[in-house]
Amino acid sequence: MATEYTQVELLTLNGPEFRRVSTAPPRPPTENEIPVIDLSSIDGTFEDRKSIAAQIKAAAENTGFFYIENHGIPEEVIQSALSQAQAFFNQPSEMKELASSKKSKLSDGWHGLGTTQINKSETLDRKETFSIRYNPKNDPTISDPESLLADGRFSDENVDFPWSETSHLPGFRETTVDFYRRRLTLARKMIRIFALALDMPEDYFDSVTTTPGADGLFVHYPATPAEELQENNGNIDVGIGSHTDIQCITLLWQDMSGGLQVLSANDEWLDARPISGTLVVNIGDFLQRLSNDRFKSTVHRVYNRQSTSRYSMPFFLGFNADSWHRRRLALATVKPP
Repeated sequence: MATEYTQVELLTLNGPEFRRVSTAPPRPPTENEIPVIDLSSIDGTFEDRKSIAAQIKAAAENTGFFYIENHGIPEEVIQSALSQAQAFFNQPSEMKELASSKKSKLSDGWHGLGTTQINKSETLDRKETFSIRYNPKNDPTISDPESLLADGRFSDENVDFPWSETSHLPGFRETTVDFYRRRLTLARKMIRIFALALDMPEDYFDSVTTTPGADGLFVHYPATPAEELQENNGNIDVGIGSHTDIQCITLLWQDMSGGLQVLSANDEWLDARPISGTLVVNIGDFLQRLSNDRFKSTVHRVYNRQSTSRYSMPFFLGFNADSWHRRRLALATVKPP
């Protein structure tokens, strides 16, 4: 039987775009479509990193998604962060509302269930999030963060928000910030690997990731009762709608619930099932542009069809706010596909 297709509308840097999408159920990816890449030698020799870069280049030019193992963030740190995320989301709504992102000009804090709709042609996003944006105080490379906090891009009127509204959760701030710092450190290592993958000097992006756009999130997708699945023949609200990420790279920890779906180069949905001990990495719109479309910023979405909550913890890395156009011009000679 011939494959049937529909269209999905996407919000992009260039305005609305449309993609052809298969109506077939998601299928497992092949090893080449979403490979597992070992980072155990990322702190080794230059040749070790060149070898990793070659693998990442192949993945970035294919689906734009891959898993990383031996990434250097201890499992106990991840599990501690997960426990804090669960503690936050398990609170009554009125307690979470105290840390509402509406109180922060930087959008730090809690975004409630159904308050976002990343794809206007799909349902509201059936998720809630807690997020922190880049702050020099949380950057292990900044020796004098106070000198940067006068810049309104990095500080809020309430300098202690959202921590003042989560102080009743033991260890929440310390654990969340520790996990943020470790992901920021890993993301900076990864962007160096991407520079090598683009045949640029390893430190090419160092000067534009000193105070980067860097967002660390906790995400909760509520359970879907079995009767709801039955009543709607499996048609439920999307956890987060079809979209591409806007920054350069995303690092994602996901629990074992499943639900992440990635659009293949052949317009088929792939089931990006969780693999224990790994993070998922994907390309964002900015890095696709910088590579002259060699690297793919891939459409993806999430459904939680489980009768239990699904948790994920993404981290998004971009460049310094004043660096995008300068870096884009400098990379304009990168050979297109």
